[in-house]
This record gives sequence, C-alpha cells and structure tokens, in this order.
Amino acid sequence: MEYITLSNGVEIPQLGFGVFQIPPEETKDVVKKAIELGYRHFDTAQAYFNEAEIGEAIKESGIAREELFLTTKVWVSSYGYEETKKAFQESLDKLQTDYVDLYLLHQCMGDVYSTWRAVEDLYKEGKIKAIGVCNFTQGRFTDLALNSEITPMVNQIEVNPFYQQEGTEEFHKQFDAVVEAWGPLAEGKDGIFTNPILVEIGEKYDKSAAQVILRWLIQRGIVVFPKSTKESRMIENANLFDFELSDEDMEKIKELETGVPIVEVDNPEFIKFVISSIA
Repeated sequence: MEYITLSNGVEIPQLGFGVFQIPPEETKDVVKKAIELGYRHFDTAQAYFNEAEIGEAIKESGIAREELFLTTKVWVSSYGYEETKKAFQESLDKLQTDYVDLYLLHQCMGDVYSTWRAVEDLYKEGKIKAIGVCNFTQGRFTDLALNSEITPMVNQIEVNPFYQQEGTEEFHKQFDAVVEAWGPLAEGKDGIFTNPILVEIGEKYDKSAAQVILRWLIQRGIVVFPKSTKESRMIENANLFDFELSDEDMEKIKELETGVPIVEVDNPEFIKFVISSIA
C-alpha cells in the first residue's frame, strides 16, 4: 500500500474501496470480503444508503477501528449548520464508530458555507480526522478555500482516462489539497476494459486494463476507489504496487481524453435536478 499525507499530517491510503451503487443487502458481505482481502480504506456517503451495513461489516470483521480509514459524506438535503451536525451523528451511529477519518461535502450547491462551518467545528472537536469536499469545480473550491478558517484537505472528483482533468493535481497543490478520483474506471463504459491502448500497455506489465488505469492515477498522486462485488476483481484491483508505468505509457494514456464526464456537476440542469429532488 502507498499513502499520501494530508495537510494536517493524516495519512490516507491511496487505494480505497468504493461502495456507491452496491445494494444495502449486499454491502455487508462485500465489505467483509474486501476487509478479508486486505482493503483498509472505505468510501461511503449518507446518500449511498449503506452506511449501516458497512458498520456491521466492520464490527463483524474483528479488525480494530484504528486500522481502517473510513470516509463518508453529507448530502445536500442535510446542508446547513445544525442539519449537518445532526446528519453527521446519524452517520456515526450507522457506522458504529465515534469518529470518521474523512468527512466530505458531497456537492458544491446549496448552503455550502454553513455546512462547512459545521464540519470545521466537528473537526475541532476531534470527531473527524480530516475534512474535504466532493465534486467542487476549481472555481468553487477556490472560493471556499479563501473564505474558510480551514482549507479543504481533499476534493473528490471524477477522474478517468476519458475525463482526465489534466493539471488538477497541480491546481489543488496550491491549496495543499489532495485529489481523490471517483469513477476511476469510467463505470466500465465505452469499452474501457478492452480499449486497445490500455490493453497494449497492460500486456507490457502482465496487467489488465483496469490495473493500468488505477496505476496511472496512483502515479499522478491521486487516491482511487475501484468498486466491484466480484472477489476476483477485488483482488485484481488491489494488485497495483508491484509495477510502475513508464513516462511513455503515462503520455500514451492522454490520447484517450474525450473531455466528456459521466456527470457534469456544474451543469445548470443537474443542479436543478438535485435541488428539486430534495425540495
């Protein structure tokens, strides 16, 4: 495992396990298997509706809480100072823990600033080890960073070979913040696992296209969250630290850029949809 040190000295495992869209009835067994296979970093959210199952999996795993890095997020429906504090406590109760390692604002819309003040206070109280945001564009991230007591330590955004966000690492470094990639495998769309460029690179290292993608992100200094419910894929996705892509291969992957995201987070229609769904 490789780690990245956040601005406050907290070490975050660069490989995590994502649970987005895993049905609650499957989550406990999947997470227990992931823990058994060596995963120690788990990323969930209030809006994933499977925090309780993760809490059960951790409890039944027998692994000490301090050996795990646990992230969750507050959804827009709970934005606001008091609402966020209430939502955070509900997440703690579901996860069966008295702290989380990383707490994120899930979207850059709604009452962001009151929500961030609540997160800052929870951090000061020692209930959160590190704090950050998710889906913040560079402009919104800059505005929050310049108008906050504590700068977000993490921004979790979409990054994959089709939507590479080239230069995002350097942008966030000016705020001493780390990038996490959601959707690192582009949700398997557009034939990404059989893409000729990725397959050809993988053959050089005896690795799959998925492993090449994840290694590409890791070498960029980005935290990754592959997701799978299949044991063989879980093992494959964790086998990333015994090879290194050449500079030539890193450059070759740039040819896959389309500039088209899975979710256009600053699209007015997307924002209207999210806000209307919680009204």
